[in-house]
Amino acid sequence: MDTNSYKTYSAKASDIEKKWVLVDAEGHALGRVASKVATYLRGKHKPEFTPHMDTGDNVVVINAGKVELSGNKLQQKEYFRYTGYPGGERVTSAEDMLDKDPTFLITNAVKGMLPKNKLANKLITNLRVYAGPVHEQEAQQPEKIEL
Repeated sequence: MDTNSYKTYSAKASDIEKKWVLVDAEGHALGRVASKVATYLRGKHKPEFTPHMDTGDNVVVINAGKVELSGNKLQQKEYFRYTGYPGGERVTSAEDMLDKDPTFLITNAVKGMLPKNKLANKLITNLRVYAGPVHEQEAQQPEKIEL
């Protein structure tokens, strides 16, 4: 019996094949879109997934401004930031954030679903989010995926 057949597979840089995928967020729940996008960014949908490497695809999300939030989350969900000054806590509701910068909601949700390490900083650069239906990655010919 060959013991090499039981070794854990670890992808090499030459084995990684990155594709471009397109996700339309219109009419879908924010968390469901974010979890699917995080899976594709991480590469967990591929058989050659390696936890410590960027084996994922480049993801383009369109219609971020038309993402849905269930229940009263639009009014009750809050995003916190701190200016660095005493008393500098700033709170913005999801509704205000959707009007101000709709791409933030998806980017923030996806980033929260990635590992909390240096790899996450690399993975988040493979994400492009657009508020409307037009995107700048036509040349890459992204493959549309259904949620």
